[in-house]
Amino acid sequence: MTLAGAAPSEPLLDIRQLRISYRTRAGAVPAVRGIDLTVRPGEVVALVGESGSGKSTCAQAVMGLLPRGGSLDGGEILFAGVDLARADERALRGLRGREIGLIPQDPMLSLNPVQRIGGQVAEVLHVHRLADRPAAARRAVELLDEAGLPDPARVAREYPHELSGGMRQRVLIAVALAARPRLVIADEPTSALDVTVQRRILDHIAALTRDRGIAVLLITHDLGIAADRADRVAVMSRGEVVETGPGQRVLQSPVHPYTRALLAAAPSLAHPSRPAPPKRTDDTPPADLVVADDLVKEYPSRRGERNPAPRAVDGVSLRIGRGETLALVGESGSGKSTTARMLVRLTAPTSGRVVFDGQDITRLGGSELRRLRRRMQIVYQSPYASLSPRLSVAEIVSEPLRAFRIGTRADRARRATELIDQVRLPAALRGRRPAELSGGQRQRVAIARALALGPDLLVCDEPVSALDMSSQAQILDLLADLQDELGLSYLFISHDLAVVRRIASRVGVMRKGQLVETGPVDQVFGSPAHPYTQELLIAVPGSAGH
Repeated sequence: MTLAGAAPSEPLLDIRQLRISYRTRAGAVPAVRGIDLTVRPGEVVALVGESGSGKSTCAQAVMGLLPRGGSLDGGEILFAGVDLARADERALRGLRGREIGLIPQDPMLSLNPVQRIGGQVAEVLHVHRLADRPAAARRAVELLDEAGLPDPARVAREYPHELSGGMRQRVLIAVALAARPRLVIADEPTSALDVTVQRRILDHIAALTRDRGIAVLLITHDLGIAADRADRVAVMSRGEVVETGPGQRVLQSPVHPYTRALLAAAPSLAHPSRPAPPKRTDDTPPADLVVADDLVKEYPSRRGERNPAPRAVDGVSLRIGRGETLALVGESGSGKSTTARMLVRLTAPTSGRVVFDGQDITRLGGSELRRLRRRMQIVYQSPYASLSPRLSVAEIVSEPLRAFRIGTRADRARRATELIDQVRLPAALRGRRPAELSGGQRQRVAIARALALGPDLLVCDEPVSALDMSSQAQILDLLADLQDELGLSYLFISHDLAVVRRIASRVGVMRKGQLVETGPVDQVFGSPAHPYTQELLIAVPGSAGH
């Protein structure tokens, strides 16, 4: 599919010397500094770089959706020959959705939680007067089917919270493609998804560029995805494109020092795994801190369903030694997070038992369970969602101490200062709020808060999946240093097998509620025994098997 009267080689999107800044109390801060970028019909161009490099600001400018305080200071954004930088709001509204589709990063923030899925897909067709309401509703089901969703008629009747992360992302693809746009901007479309779902979604986007000639601007921090999926790669740093060229050339033979630094920071399946904790002098392995025996979790069926709901966790047994990191990997809905919640007694198991430091905690309650909470803490995937936006960094870090009435106000302030220093945050950030921090800094605050009560076990639930490669590497190094320093045990949940290779000594693979394979990381990744583990490894972006 090409533009009428245009040669296939002509760019559909042609950004020339684009300059953007944000107004702050200290004055204007440059965000994009005179970049040039083109995307042709049927081409995938990946824009890669760290958080704050200007990638998403470029996408927002193309859509005419710069946030408050953003100013387009110069340059051109030519779309099919029309300069979007000088287009009025009415013209931009006519292009958004119809000519330019957007696949955003977080479907839970992008989908309306109180509107059925079918209505949200049909709305694009109705707004742009491409179909009346009955026809739009029928077409919505077809679009959900084209996006690869099973039983699309049922999905159309459901709400976002009833779908898995991968299914919600496919809904966003259906919304973005509803009006058959000529350009799709995919802003980190798979960053929070497991590798098999990620691969299916990226395969679907690739098929669209091939079959319909759609141009794709793919914004990602994952260099493996860029290497596998992009025809060309543009690397951004501090608002500038520092290197551009064919994907394989840029990522295999980088010229700019910043590109080389990004590649060095990226986790890799070739990276050596973390060694197991040392054995005692009598050559016995370290004592177990957590032992789970035949855990089962069943949820009641939804109203109107005759068949019982499948088990969320089905007979899982595992152990975590003192000072050890056990990783759990698997698809969305495989039972990883439910298993973790049972281990820390945030969810009661239907059957089975959990032993923590020699004590059966399966039926613990009341004050005993509250005391246990001090010894196990959770670091969540999104620090922005788990940190109070109203509290300062120091107040957030000392919050657990206040909750357990530990120390005086002065004691808590001193402890907060120690923890902020321990997670390598500058003391000058103590008074700032989460919105004033980068993603990596927010995650360090979350880790400091988790350490406040001196726990023995940290459950890290996708703690780096939303971070760029440099921030990922820094957080993983910090977790490794803290483990060596404090003797912590980690249960590390991740969909990124390269991250697991870097942080864990043992790994368990979960599928449909069952632990299908477990063992040392080198053994499981080097010689996977279960077909599903083999499938996961093949699906890793940038892997040799891909």
